[in-house]
Amino acid sequence: MTLIAIAIWIGIFLMSVTVHEVSHGAVAYLRGDPTAKEVGRLTLNPLKHVDLMWTILLPMTLFIATGGRFIMGMAKPVPVNFLRLHRPKRDMIWVALAGPAANIIFAEFLFWAAQVSSLPFLLLGVYFNLGLAVFNLIPVPPLDGSRILGGILPKPLDQQYLNLEPYGIFIVLILYFTGLLYAWVIPGINLLAWLLGIPKLYL
Repeated sequence: MTLIAIAIWIGIFLMSVTVHEVSHGAVAYLRGDPTAKEVGRLTLNPLKHVDLMWTILLPMTLFIATGGRFIMGMAKPVPVNFLRLHRPKRDMIWVALAGPAANIIFAEFLFWAAQVSSLPFLLLGVYFNLGLAVFNLIPVPPLDGSRILGGILPKPLDQQYLNLEPYGIFIVLILYFTGLLYAWVIPGINLLAWLLGIPKLYL
């Protein structure tokens, strides 16, 4: 990769995680919770969404550990007050789905851009966005999959389950070191790629 390609890739990475979080905040706003707007998070400025652990340390660790073959990360979660939503349990599911859906749409745009421009490194952005969608659907708090499951579980099981959030990063690290993270993310990427007509990811 040239320095220009690396710079573009970093820009795609930041925009991908930003779009993901802004989508959460936008749907929450439409469903009655203005918290993200009130704290200035409904913006596409990546600097408003950078998180030391999820946006910098985790991606760097994965990049170094895999020799650049695998990278995953996310932005600082947008604050959502689920009690302010019109129908908290149901709307929590829609808010959670918004992020992965935004990344799938962005992946389709990048795939189109890669075909039009003949710039193959844009495919890295395609697979990253598909991977970000799949990664966030893991049902480990605070990932989006946990919000979806929390919206389905009956009370009080939902809150007991979501209370695992402080341990989420440790659970993700365990999944990574045991290989279970790959077992979820890579097949998930290829399933979405197949559905969207995108070439399969080979590592």
